[in-house]
Amino acid sequence: MTGTWALIAGGGTAGHVLPGLAVARALVAAGHPATSIHWMGSAVGLEARLVPESGFGVTLLPGRGIERRFSRASAAAAWGLMRAAATALAEVKRLRPAVVVSLGGYASVPGAAAAIVLRVPLVVCEQNAAPGAANRLFARFAAAAAVSFPGTGLPRAHLTGNPVRPEMLAVDRTRDRDEARQALGLPADRRVVAAFGGSLGSRRINRAVLGALDGWARRDDLAVRHVVGRRDWEMISAEVPSLPADGLLYAPVEYEVRMDLLLAAADVAVCRSGGSIAELAAIGLPAVLVPLPGAPGDHQTANARHLVDAGGAVMVPDAELDGARLAAEVDALVDDPVRLAAMAQSSAGFARRDAAEAVAALVTECARRG
Repeated sequence: MTGTWALIAGGGTAGHVLPGLAVARALVAAGHPATSIHWMGSAVGLEARLVPESGFGVTLLPGRGIERRFSRASAAAAWGLMRAAATALAEVKRLRPAVVVSLGGYASVPGAAAAIVLRVPLVVCEQNAAPGAANRLFARFAAAAAVSFPGTGLPRAHLTGNPVRPEMLAVDRTRDRDEARQALGLPADRRVVAAFGGSLGSRRINRAVLGALDGWARRDDLAVRHVVGRRDWEMISAEVPSLPADGLLYAPVEYEVRMDLLLAAADVAVCRSGGSIAELAAIGLPAVLVPLPGAPGDHQTANARHLVDAGGAVMVPDAELDGARLAAEVDALVDDPVRLAAMAQSSAGFARRDAAEAVAALVTECARRG
């Protein structure tokens, strides 16, 4: 025995890695040493950096996501995935964990497949309302599926919610707003809009924010913190219009290191609707959601509908978002404090703040049953 109790398989994007880390920390809080939690993911995913920084061991495998059409890149990715599967099988056999937790996505495939072959109890974690291909496949063989939304159709599903990182759960917008704004250089006496689209950014959201600036230029009661992302940073920076000194405060940044501070400081978020849904709800932040078109199973639209139906957000289809539409949606919220407060309360009521603990308890039970 090597002392590995649980192996967490998956990663690639923040939407998989951050919930997985929240589960790992919940398992540690439940009494499992950090050295008994091991991660298996992709060498090109965020887990390569975030997992070691969080104090957990990690095995990094070759391979990346396979395109849904034949190409030289997809053939190379398939070959990498086969190599990863062989390595994963040997590694799981060596580690002999009591349970494997699959986070979904391409990076989870080798570890989840190895668990099935070696008859290790498997728990799949689904972050979205419309399950991905990997989780739909492996859930058939899993001891249980931890799901974030009802109605996923996965067998042996347990509604746990989507685990949220502790620094987000620690945010109290009423208590932390002024301090967060001071840390980010934002004024205490304005409505603050936080616009973001992930580490790479969202070109549609970025263009819409730029398009809204002219209409907001004279607003001395509004500030916009715009997290542009690496991909569009140079382009967007070059196109920012000249704004009056006594009007809108526009603060573009390439990347936001402290998203907890940004969400604590904001009155409204403008963003996609992947894993951010759980974090918005945990903090109770109203949002304008712009689902990513073409996401597998259109899961971002399905995610957004749940928060919209709960009263915590409004949704704008990607194809309909431009500067005028964004300004209209945001203005309708920030100019109506009663509606904004009701949305914040509804968003917070939608949250499952104990999701990480619920998943950890399910994982522990499946390991115990063997």
